[in-house]
Amino acid sequence: MSLLLRTPLFFSPNESHFKNPCFSHVSASLDTGIQRAPSSKMASSLQCIEETKARIVKLIHKAELSVSTYDTAWVAMVPSPNSSNEPCFPDCLAWLLENQCYDGSWACPHHHSFLKKDVLSSTLACILALKKWGVGEEQINNGARFIEVNFASATEKSQISPTGFDIIFPTMLDYARDLFLDLRLEPTTFDDLIFKRDLELKRCYQSQGSEAYLAYVAEGMGKLQDWESVMKYQRKNGSLFNSPSTTAAAFIALPNSGCLNYLHSALKKFGNAVPAAFPLDLYSRLRTVDNLESLGISRYFQKEIQHMLDETYRCWLQGSEEIFMDASTCALAFRTLRMNGYKVTSDSITKLIPDSFCGNMKDIGTALELYRASEFMIYPHERDLEQQNLRLKDLLEQELSSGFIHSSQLGRNIDSEVNHALDYPFYAIMDRVANRRNIEHYNFDNTRIMKTSYCSPNFANKDFLFLSVEDFNYCQAMHREELAEHERWVTENRLDELKFARQRSAYSYFSAAATFFTPELSDARMSWAKNVVLATVVDDFFDVGGSVEELKQLIQLVETWDADASTECSSQNVQIIFSALRRTISEIGDKAFKLQERSVTNHIIEIWLGLLYSMMKEAEWTADNHVPTMDDYISNAYVSFALGPVVLPSLYLVGPKLSEEMVRHSEYRTLFRLMSTSGRLLNDIQTCERELKVGKLNAIPLYMINSGGDTSKDAATREMKSLIGCQRRELLRLVLEREGSVLPEPCKELFWHMSTVLHLFYQKDDGFTSKDLIKVVNEVIHQPIVVKEF
Repeated sequence: MSLLLRTPLFFSPNESHFKNPCFSHVSASLDTGIQRAPSSKMASSLQCIEETKARIVKLIHKAELSVSTYDTAWVAMVPSPNSSNEPCFPDCLAWLLENQCYDGSWACPHHHSFLKKDVLSSTLACILALKKWGVGEEQINNGARFIEVNFASATEKSQISPTGFDIIFPTMLDYARDLFLDLRLEPTTFDDLIFKRDLELKRCYQSQGSEAYLAYVAEGMGKLQDWESVMKYQRKNGSLFNSPSTTAAAFIALPNSGCLNYLHSALKKFGNAVPAAFPLDLYSRLRTVDNLESLGISRYFQKEIQHMLDETYRCWLQGSEEIFMDASTCALAFRTLRMNGYKVTSDSITKLIPDSFCGNMKDIGTALELYRASEFMIYPHERDLEQQNLRLKDLLEQELSSGFIHSSQLGRNIDSEVNHALDYPFYAIMDRVANRRNIEHYNFDNTRIMKTSYCSPNFANKDFLFLSVEDFNYCQAMHREELAEHERWVTENRLDELKFARQRSAYSYFSAAATFFTPELSDARMSWAKNVVLATVVDDFFDVGGSVEELKQLIQLVETWDADASTECSSQNVQIIFSALRRTISEIGDKAFKLQERSVTNHIIEIWLGLLYSMMKEAEWTADNHVPTMDDYISNAYVSFALGPVVLPSLYLVGPKLSEEMVRHSEYRTLFRLMSTSGRLLNDIQTCERELKVGKLNAIPLYMINSGGDTSKDAATREMKSLIGCQRRELLRLVLEREGSVLPEPCKELFWHMSTVLHLFYQKDDGFTSKDLIKVVNEVIHQPIVVKEF
């Protein structure tokens, strides 16, 4: 039985056009294989694309980060080590004086309707800094008026609360009173703030694991803080939590040369103001790479990404605090490095996960990042990572059910992201399907919120969106042309005349276009798609369409190869099938010859004969009512699943040279076996009931029989799922592993692409029977992404 293509329905194309004038329908800059004289409009569009790429390259090389008025104010409060009556950083004070907003507030990077608490906190910190050093009376008065007018926002539930706001803001009000700052505040709101602070502190003291959180918001603890205990969180760079505000508050309370050196280093990099977190360079650049990969445009920046990941890997091996002291950075680095073939162990990430959700430092975005990282299990001994994956899944499900999820990213639809991550693991997502979803749900608001808000174009920006939409629609236009050619091929080879066979040309092509979609892989896609159709036809012929004599003759014709189909075929069905096989195999062999510079046609014939022999063996087993052992069944069934003719010939067309030694190597055979075995078992789990009714072989009942009849169907199914998981992890390990690998990376990736197709298709139904998949096929091939002006 081959990969099943069940559903005959297909929606009509829905053509749409861009609304952004900078987008072009045909982008020569995205097509490395075509040269054409550009019109003035096209030239303008090409220039726009190249400028976009240039800006993105800069972000890969160097992170950009906004400065923070809140943190700069706390740094400005630091007294000189030589005199407590003088500021250590007078330039920070000057910056505050020069950067007050017209309404009296200090709001950097920007005002936002849901960030009024952040603006209040930043403005109050700036007033305190100016008041402490007796400068800027006019600015202080204007800031005080802003706080008085907007004070009610401090308790509004609709407003986003920065981390620690309920503790820090009331304490800063106490500090303002100590400085004799006259703030006329509404008493009820003030009392509510004090009550919430006391309640929050009580809860923290009673909660296990809140010590780190209270150290992070140390500036809000006032006289209650034990600064000696806070200093145990000091990092090698002298900071506390890479936070300028926490570090400044610590130095004010307990002068420390490490803290002071850290603050100097931050100002040396950013000038007269500091950011909300420093350093954040590695995380920001990793986030850029993650954006490019998730949107499907990383291939335009391979050299820059390689350099950046090499740098990240060096930091990983050196145990850099910038990676390992931050859960989000560690998870993102682990996932990105592992999926790009770097050898990283999971020990560090499993140690970080439990500490990441203690006290009040829980952020669902961090939990999701860790969950995604924990999915990348490739070694049998990674039991801790597997356990963490299950714990994080439970945590995310609990957070969803609670009805209130917090993310540090402004405007992020985190509920939808979490639901999708739980429903569709990374190994059941095809690249182009994921790219489209990420593009359509892309949030280019790059504001993040910790104790205060901050921005970075590395996190998100319109350039990423622009280039990804342009690329998606350009590739999609090529896919539509290829699909039309594929459908002509079906007709020309008379395959549509075979009444017993399922006609699924669109779906056969979709599985290729949705996984390896770039223009230069056109021949590989067409080989894949044509062989899916042929394998399906042959599978149906062996199942229902042919007599025993016809099946044997088809095998003999392929063995002979040079037979005259018009005279030597016993039936029209055999003639059509053999003619299509011979014509298509020869065509693929000719194209492969140009790339490989050697003939591979005989190897492709050999692959097809392997499939035909395995199908015949299954037919004979069924006819004789033979019950094979589980080992005999699997050793034949992974070949009869018909992925060999689909994937293996395509390897010759993806670019790299494949020698005879390579295709005879154990790595090649193992990749094929792992991919095909997991696919066969996925199919058997879904088709068990139906195949039992028609007397066909299936792994589930065979496992029950071979275990002596003591195993239930549910237990057998669990065992098969466990085996699938083991096979999938081993497959991924071989695909990603560089050391000792014989096959080129682009070739190995095709095995994984097919695995993702199988896991998606068999997730719910047997083959393409889900209406959701019909929708996805149209989105990938027929429906361009429409963007509004931005």
